[in-house]
Amino acid sequence: MSPDPAEASEAAQEPEQARRLSSARVLDVDPLLDDPKTRIVVCCGSGGVGKTTTAAALGLRAAERGRKVVVLTIDPAKRLAQSMGIDSLDNVPRRVKGTEGDGELHAMMLDMKRTFDEVVEAHADPARAAAILANPFYQSLSAGFAGTQEYMAMEKLGQLRARDEWDLIVVDTPPSRSALDFLDAPKRLGSFLDGRLIRLLTAPAKLGGRAGMAFLNVGMSMMTGTLGKLLGGQLLKDVQTFVAAMDTTFGGFRTRADATYKLLQAPGTAFLVVAAPERDALREAAYFVERLAAERMPLVGLVLNRVHDSGAGRLSAERALAAAENLEDPRIVDQGGGKAGLRNSPDTQGSSQSSAPETAAPAPEEGSPADTERSVDRLTAGLLRLHAERMRLLARERRTRDRFTARHPEVAVVEVPALPGDVHDLTGLRDIGDRLAVQRPERTEHI
Repeated sequence: MSPDPAEASEAAQEPEQARRLSSARVLDVDPLLDDPKTRIVVCCGSGGVGKTTTAAALGLRAAERGRKVVVLTIDPAKRLAQSMGIDSLDNVPRRVKGTEGDGELHAMMLDMKRTFDEVVEAHADPARAAAILANPFYQSLSAGFAGTQEYMAMEKLGQLRARDEWDLIVVDTPPSRSALDFLDAPKRLGSFLDGRLIRLLTAPAKLGGRAGMAFLNVGMSMMTGTLGKLLGGQLLKDVQTFVAAMDTTFGGFRTRADATYKLLQAPGTAFLVVAAPERDALREAAYFVERLAAERMPLVGLVLNRVHDSGAGRLSAERALAAAENLEDPRIVDQGGGKAGLRNSPDTQGSSQSSAPETAAPAPEEGSPADTERSVDRLTAGLLRLHAERMRLLARERRTRDRFTARHPEVAVVEVPALPGDVHDLTGLRDIGDRLAVQRPERTEHI
């Protein structure tokens, strides 16, 4: 008897899937988290791929393996606080209760304006700091200037690292529109604060005396008149007042931005790109990988979140759909077991009734064995169709993943299965951490 073509096809697919999985490097996060030389882990990726959950799970796992960890999140949804059992997070690290092991877990949420205020207070005398904090232009800049959030995330990272209080800092990067805004923002804001316009506005104060007044009256009159028309006189006055007060702190912005940038390039830092097994998310992940390489940032691997699985992977979508059609249409010959014999028995085929036109079978009475059997058939057919959709989804995810790994074979990958619900407590985070740990062949063969 010749083998079933569908079964032969499935048998041929299994070694091919195994080859694809073995060709990709598998990321093991435990050696990374256990290494005392690892001081910063940065989780980056496009929005909605699970960066916050990944960062929290890594922080919890590291803490329960003996390290003193702080997780810095910039996620406005505050899911991190909820999952860690904290009523609210703010700009101060707070101890997370309920962790196991000898380590400690602290968590905080970036307060962009408060961090900017701290920078001003640290680099200006009390009188000047008060003038800056009360300035309307500063209040607008610190609350909503493009790139301020990303810059302050890096500023806060630098502050945490300088304190040397934690063994490990896990950073959940901002949900930026562009892939790596948090890398560019320190340079952009530093360039703005050290730029030509700022230098022109600070020049009169630096020159002082009659020379300063002459420069202001002659050199600045045309520029301020033009800017006044564009920005409004009061706004321009606020800007000039802000610039005069901030003059002594401008140089520090670029210095600290450069220092933090070098910190991100240092051997003790590790970048993890987080993505979902979807085309757009992995396209963004590929851009992240290439950009990090160009910036000489230490990338350790890719976390592929929400990967779907099936416990019945040997049943292909095609065979599931064929079985569903057999159950839904009793006239189809390809039936299993005794049903085919009943519906297509030699007795009925050889009788004179075989040439009579087909007539619809009478509907079985409600509650009868035939009605129950038909209901079971319909339910089974529906489940088979759902399974077929699931298998097609798995195939799409595999193709998308394989395109990424073929393009970036140097990137180690760890896959985290999709969960039926959201993570909302330490138990859920602990489960994610377990799934992020090294994956054995028996766990990955059906992914």
